Amino acid sequence: QVQLVESGGDSVQAGGSLRLSCVASGYTYNTYSMGWFRQAPGKEREGVAVIYTGGGVTYYADSVKGRFTISQDNAKVTLYLQMNSLKPDDTAMYYCAAGRIAPTYSDYDLRAGAYNYWGQGTQVTVSS
Repeated sequence: QVQLVESGGDSVQAGGSLRLSCVASGYTYNTYSMGWFRQAPGKEREGVAVIYTGGGVTYYADSVKGRFTISQDNAKVTLYLQMNSLKPDDTAMYYCAAGRIAPTYSDYDLRAGAYNYWGQGTQVTVSS
């Protein structure tokens, strides 16, 4: 059973930075693509970034491109999301997820329904 545990959420001022972490267990290395999602109150869950199986290729939503970076450690145990130049619109609960997806390198790969396993989330609040 795949288990994902996020951490690193906090309250920051606009323009600040945070790094989220997601520790993964219970799966074979290189089996899943890993994604970060976020959900603000009253809004649908939104895909933010994905790192494809193998770890060499990434894709980002336009809303975070150039500001956020998704990465994994060499052992592929921990997934990261480095968030810079944060804006109040980035305020949300952030989730990591794992899924077996056939890459299209498009927003199609950021659909929540494509991912099978989810963490419990970590809250990010950005104040102006």
